Amino acid sequence: MPVERTPDDVEPGDVAGVPRPRETAALVGHAGAEAAFAEALAAGRLHHAWLIGGPAGIGKATLAYRVARRLLAYPGGGGPAGLAVPDDHPVHGQIAGLSHPNLVALRRHRAPGAKALPTRIAVDAVRRALDLFAATAADSGWRVCILDSAEDLNANAANALLKVLEEPPARALFLILAHQPGRLLPTIRSRCRALALRPLTDEEVIRAVRALPLPPPDEAALARAAAASEGSVARALAMLDPVTSGLVAEVETLLGRAASPDWARVLKLAETLSGRDADARFAAAEDAVLRFVSAELDRRRAEPPARLAALVEVCDKFARAAREAATYNLDRRPVVLSLFADLANA
Repeated sequence: MPVERTPDDVEPGDVAGVPRPRETAALVGHAGAEAAFAEALAAGRLHHAWLIGGPAGIGKATLAYRVARRLLAYPGGGGPAGLAVPDDHPVHGQIAGLSHPNLVALRRHRAPGAKALPTRIAVDAVRRALDLFAATAADSGWRVCILDSAEDLNANAANALLKVLEEPPARALFLILAHQPGRLLPTIRSRCRALALRPLTDEEVIRAVRALPLPPPDEAALARAAAASEGSVARALAMLDPVTSGLVAEVETLLGRAASPDWARVLKLAETLSGRDADARFAAAEDAVLRFVSAELDRRRAEPPARLAALVEVCDKFARAAREAATYNLDRRPVVLSLFADLANA
């Protein structure tokens, strides 16, 4: 049930015309994870905090909102087996619009009038969200907090969340999404039931893309995007975007001339990849870099190992810098410029 967005309504990962996870009732793949929630709910042993981990774009948030929808649709218990809720139930619209009184979504989003997305979830935002748990739910049902994602918390915000996880209220559920769960505070991890989601298969990615309210993609292009997506629907969508496809082509061209970089074009590329909401496009560019290095290693395998090791070192340095930029919301321009400087030297 997509909700019409205003120009100020911006969240990480938004793709024009594509419903957000809370607007998506269906879940592709992850049957085992869905069964784990359904079994715990049916047995009356639903842990108060779940750490849902896995790469970006594979369905973590879609699963979390599906769980919330099921709990909030039947506050007194009962309801159908599994997590599905009838399409005509009003909870769909309430969750899509974040208007349900017993749900809070803790996430980065652009406040009205703000020029950009915040780079972190601040402690004040966590405290406001946790106000939901200060009183009993009006219908004596569940109260649900979805954190998307845990990597966005600053240190004080993480500690504020930890306090409520240590002494959770009754019938409170925290669904904590993390792209890299191992980077979270050990004290937070220890209070959660861990649930690791695996990347989707190519067939599942194709099925998920076809189910979106988008013009039907070219089948050959969709197959290529799924094969290169590493199980992420978000990456597949980025690769189907003509702008992203052109960007990847530019990356590949510049990599082919890495021995003598065209610095004007490299700088333009760095500016493009450092723009707001460029996560999916940066990921596509990163994939192109890794493919290039892999092909170079294969082509030059007869060369002395020391020369090949230098190329591997460049690739490892770039991957580390890209991870740090994503984790700490750093400027990506130095990452791109350093890559081409290091490749020229290697």
